[in-house]
Amino acid sequence: MNKRMGPLTVTCQIENQRDRTRWVRVPDVSIDTDSELTWISREHLVAIGVEPEKRDRRLALANAQEVTRSIGFGVIRVGEDVTTDELIIAEPGDLQVLGARTLRGLGLRVDSTTARLVAAEPFLVAEVSDDGAIDEN
Repeated sequence: MNKRMGPLTVTCQIENQRDRTRWVRVPDVSIDTDSELTWISREHLVAIGVEPEKRDRRLALANAQEVTRSIGFGVIRVGEDVTTDELIIAEPGDLQVLGARTLRGLGLRVDSTTARLVAAEPFLVAEVSDDGAIDEN
């Protein structure tokens, strides 16, 4: 019997990058590793003072439809993990989604066996030689 996994959701905290005392708890955010960016509702972002920094960006949805949305910056927390990222300002009818880039920043990945977020493997960002210099090869 093949049991299909339902959508994975998390509760996250979004903070204003400039004023970390302004934050909102956002329940039931869908995990979507096919979405590069994170989508959070305009209502939540306005409440904490996140403003559009990149306006009227064209985005392609999974169904090949194109939409135009603005993007702001914020701090995202899931449990004890934290990162900063661009946030698509979702309009009414849009899903709230935690995207792949935010997951990488959080150091998390989806374990498809348990349908849970787990720690990701460390990233290889550069090699350091014996003398402490960064080797970019």
